[in-house]
Amino acid sequence: MGLTEDTSPAAVVRRQYLASAAGDLAALRETLAPDVEWTEMAGFPLAGTYRTPEGVTSGVMEKLAQDWENWTAHDDTYVVDGEDVVVLARYTATHRVTGNPLNVRVAHHFTVRGGLIVRFEQFADTALVRDAATS
Repeated sequence: MGLTEDTSPAAVVRRQYLASAAGDLAALRETLAPDVEWTEMAGFPLAGTYRTPEGVTSGVMEKLAQDWENWTAHDDTYVVDGEDVVVLARYTATHRVTGNPLNVRVAHHFTVRGGLIVRFEQFADTALVRDAATS
């Protein structure tokens, strides 16, 4: 992280979305604390809690890229309360096997401390994701 980079919670979260959208997993890992806890919602294809920056990118981002074309999390609205950042967002993608498009609203809750994301929890309409992957 550069000395002039904004380490406010919202700025750190925004860098994570930009890195994800660009497919820059190294830059994404730089936003995550070494002991990060990243939880994908029950019912989501990658449900579970991932730890370490490498665990998050290999267990979540790389797998999404394998199964979905152009997977993007669009960060629309930020609600910030101290170290907590809730982002109202949207996932768009096309499933590589079914060819079905995905466009689903989601909410993400981040906790940022010391300029790094220490916790993430996903809230999503998992039925829409499942339907796009299986129908």
